Amino acid sequence: ARRVSHVFLLAVPAYDDLIFVTDAAINIFPDLTIKRDIVQNAIDLHRGLGLGEPRVALLSAVETVNPKIPGTVDAAALCKMADRGQIEGGVLDGPLAMDNAVSAEAAKIKGITSPVAGRAQILVTPDLEAGNMLAKNMIFLAGADSAGVVLGASVPVLLTSRADSVQARL
Repeated sequence: ARRVSHVFLLAVPAYDDLIFVTDAAINIFPDLTIKRDIVQNAIDLHRGLGLGEPRVALLSAVETVNPKIPGTVDAAALCKMADRGQIEGGVLDGPLAMDNAVSAEAAKIKGITSPVAGRAQILVTPDLEAGNMLAKNMIFLAGADSAGVVLGASVPVLLTSRADSVQARL
């Protein structure tokens, strides 16, 4: 059985695609095995909603592998896992910093060329704190409409925040 995880679905006015941010509410410090499940759950949701094969950015503070930043090592490992068929249905790249995950211009300036860079649809954060802060920044500063979904349970679960608007709760 796959690990339960959370995805924020965000409609950000300044971005062309719906953005999924995961995991922002359930897995506090996921290890590599749990991150694999988090990524696969988000990919399956994206495809299940009829949105096609998603571009998945594995976020970190930097876009190079640095053993002193564990999230960069996990991001690289997850990409290799996707190459080997351990994660299916999406195009992965990482580590990517937030700017080059969502800005083609930033990716170009930094010399990053990939199908994901500048066009990510799923943003996988290294831990719950980063995911929660990222999603709430998009909601409160970028005016994103949001919905929170728990994946991997036996029934669909919507997860709302106490600060959510009425629209987000519906």
